[in-house]
Amino acid sequence: MALLGYLDALLFGASLTVYSVLFLPVCVLTAVWVRRGDLVTAPVVLPIAFAVGLVPVADNGGGMSGHLMGLFTALATQAGWLYGGTLIAGLIVTVRRVRLIARRVAARRRSR
Repeated sequence: MALLGYLDALLFGASLTVYSVLFLPVCVLTAVWVRRGDLVTAPVVLPIAFAVGLVPVADNGGGMSGHLMGLFTALATQAGWLYGGTLIAGLIVTVRRVRLIARRVAARRRSR
């Protein structure tokens, strides 16, 4: 997400909408590609990655306090995208987890 943030700032002039829309496929890919043992962590890591990637995209008001204010404002205005992406990842991870448990139960039944 940090790389996407820098690319967005370079190519699209730090467009929050472009950054937020690009967050959705990242959420899907993360939920699909995460290891089985890390299924629980995917929905937790994504909002952190979203915030880290906002650093180059957020407005630079002036100094550290202005940059922090721009970051908080960007988080507040793009919260719908953040929640949506996290929800998508959470649903995909939940389906993967249920299928994993079902496979384990079926394997135990076959071994008996």
